[in-house]
Amino acid sequence: MKNMRIVLGMAFLVVSCQLCAQNVEWPILKHYDKDHVNNISLPIGGIGTGTISLGGIGDLRDWNIMNKPANGTAFSSSTNTSPFFAIYTKPEGGKAKTLGLMGPVPLYDYGSHSDGRVANNHGIPRFREASFDAAYPFGQVNLSDADMPVDVKIKAFNPFLPANVDDSSIPIFILRYEVKNKTNKNMEVSVSGSILNVIDRDGALDNKNLFREENGIRGVFMHNEQEKSTKRTWGTMALTTPEQTGISHQTAMSVPKSPRDMFAFWKDFSTDGVLIDKEFENGDVNRASLAVKKTLAPGESKEFQFYITWHFPNRLGWNSQELVGNYYTTQYTDAWDVVAQTHPRVAALEKKTIDFVDAFIDTNIPETVKEAALFNMSTLRTETCFRTPDGMFYSWEGINDDGGSCWGSCNHVWNYEQTTPFIFGELAQLQRKLEFGHATNDDGVMSFRVSLPIEKANDYEKAAADGQMGTIVKMYRDWQLSGDDDLLKELWPKVKKAMEFSWVEGGWDADKDGIMEGVLHYTLDVENYGPNPQVQLWYLCALKATAKMADYLGDTNFAKTCDKLFKNGSTWTDENLFNGEYYEHIISPWESEEPISPIFLVGAGAKDPKKPDYQIGNGCLVDQLVGQYMAHICDFGYLVDEEKVKTTLESIMKYNYKSSLSGHFNNNRTYALGDEAGLIMASFPKGMNPSSEGLPVGELMTGFEYTAANGMLYEGMQQDGLKVIEDIRDRYDGLKRNPFGEIECGRHYARAMTAYGAVLALTGFHYSGVENSMKFKPLEGNYFWANGATYGTVTQKKNGNKISVTLKVLGDKPLDLKIFELEGYGKHTFRKVNQISNNIEFTISKN
Repeated sequence: MKNMRIVLGMAFLVVSCQLCAQNVEWPILKHYDKDHVNNISLPIGGIGTGTISLGGIGDLRDWNIMNKPANGTAFSSSTNTSPFFAIYTKPEGGKAKTLGLMGPVPLYDYGSHSDGRVANNHGIPRFREASFDAAYPFGQVNLSDADMPVDVKIKAFNPFLPANVDDSSIPIFILRYEVKNKTNKNMEVSVSGSILNVIDRDGALDNKNLFREENGIRGVFMHNEQEKSTKRTWGTMALTTPEQTGISHQTAMSVPKSPRDMFAFWKDFSTDGVLIDKEFENGDVNRASLAVKKTLAPGESKEFQFYITWHFPNRLGWNSQELVGNYYTTQYTDAWDVVAQTHPRVAALEKKTIDFVDAFIDTNIPETVKEAALFNMSTLRTETCFRTPDGMFYSWEGINDDGGSCWGSCNHVWNYEQTTPFIFGELAQLQRKLEFGHATNDDGVMSFRVSLPIEKANDYEKAAADGQMGTIVKMYRDWQLSGDDDLLKELWPKVKKAMEFSWVEGGWDADKDGIMEGVLHYTLDVENYGPNPQVQLWYLCALKATAKMADYLGDTNFAKTCDKLFKNGSTWTDENLFNGEYYEHIISPWESEEPISPIFLVGAGAKDPKKPDYQIGNGCLVDQLVGQYMAHICDFGYLVDEEKVKTTLESIMKYNYKSSLSGHFNNNRTYALGDEAGLIMASFPKGMNPSSEGLPVGELMTGFEYTAANGMLYEGMQQDGLKVIEDIRDRYDGLKRNPFGEIECGRHYARAMTAYGAVLALTGFHYSGVENSMKFKPLEGNYFWANGATYGTVTQKKNGNKISVTLKVLGDKPLDLKIFELEGYGKHTFRKVNQISNNIEFTISKN
């Protein structure tokens, strides 16, 4: 029986390898020409595993796999040690040529370093032309050179399956080089990869590289001989290939004269494309190299396949030395185990990933919305996010080049994004368990930054008004999407406490009248004194959400209380904060003789609470309607007057939009400049208050811009909303900035994932797992949907007063559906809850 299992396993490996070698066509959403590639860095890796990025010129950059970012470098500051791939070619009867598998060094790097090391692997000859094709998570680099007898397409990805967290969390970089023989002669071609073993760098003498062959995989296993270490850089890596023939390797490299460690390798590989291994000797470099050699017929194309895997268990807490660990490393014993488990499944995982991307981009929403939503999904797989061994999901706000940016799974930043709940609902539910189950104390104070380890989650004891109210709304949203009553019942006591905290003496709504009028810390990292439209609408949305949850659970009196406060607060907001063009902040100095509780004082505060600083006052704030945006996502309708909402968005476009920033003064951080366009954080059409000085009002930050744009889309202002999104993506064009790393306070900033909200706004998608209902706008064409547990498409075709609907489920799990509604048009109600796992068709007649 054991031998039978081995035979069957090997057969499956062969089939899997054959499927991979069929040169499967990958979807392409965006092409970047040779002038727009140098800042491309597409992160490839799993959720919570760290990533390696495919550069726009074909280099492997930003090796963020050792439990912290390392952007701009590859393991070390020495550009001589960077990992790279190279190609050897020799036409029959012709001359051999060897190049690095990269495009040209960017011109701006030519004089950027005084020591002559202008870029990673600067001395390696390269292809003259490079362009880039992308549809995340697929990246493809097209290399060509008139003097080379081959063209090369570099293809890299990592499995990405909506609602399947485990299969989207594999620490693997799947890499293929598709080589085409341009000549009319047979061609010897060899592709090699070379990676320096820098595991546990301080113990480099203990680093070892071992060539292994197991179950159809061959390659070099990189490890450190220390049995166990607590250093974040301690772990294992592997460079492997599923190819079965033509393989050579090196586990060590001679160094004739330091630091020229590449000389011997380049000489060896350029001779015949075959690497000669050697025993490690004192003075050698622990560089692992692996090559695959094939013969190509005239005009033929073949793929050369490689895997890079990693396993680094020692994640530290927020900027500390406290070990918290990694969830993904509990799923594998080491980097070799990663490839051993994953390789037999690569073909199936690839097909499912292609199916998802095809379904997403083959829809009738505008291209710029697809790009913004899909490319920003990459943030979930960067060092912005991680999971601890207990499976809990944590996050920075973004990442800097060498560390996280702004610790603590900051709730008022993550309030905005819509990617996690709709694409990976399991992770969103873990966030709610963290916030209510661990970060909220018995008094209802929710630490808006979560400490580590989890036992200290609420140690921060600082509450953000917008963060706490937004998290209550997210609880409602994620309960509805999941239909998980047990989750609601488990967390409801703390949800209720979090709302009741709004009414404590000296708090946000101390007189319990539905108006947030206390000291309000919010996402600009300042305290607002008095009613602020951004926080007030969050409060109204939270009251609406809490009333609905309380009513569902039979807590009728609490539901009535919240509903009463909502109605009073809504009326008051329209009558007192709306100035005829937009909602503004009423500055209310602290008149009480009692000191302000330290729970409410967090960021840039007032030197004198009776004359507070950093107040938005009569400014037009770009995200003042974020609570209304969330109300639309939750299908609550309007929190305030509908016409005033639209007028406000028109005013934001009128006053905050800059068609060119060339004349715009900004004394804060710069995320856009020159002739670029976009929405600034706040404008002051009536003149700036002295108390507003010092606020980052001149900045442009994409998460806030998407929020306003998505609000416009919900209100039918499609031209304006799309213009804002187009402007953002024009700024992230591969030349100026990385299309896969939008910046706010750090790269890969979480708030930018609210770009997915544009998909919701354009389609009108709602799903309730509580009622097993789905809603769309009546739209001709094909549209994508995802509810966090599965995904698919809806196709609508109009015929008179009827619409034919084809609902497809493409995810691994079926869709529970009882009611399908086209907003304002009609409904189709099934006799019972259907578990749809494939396709279903029906017709809806207009009411």
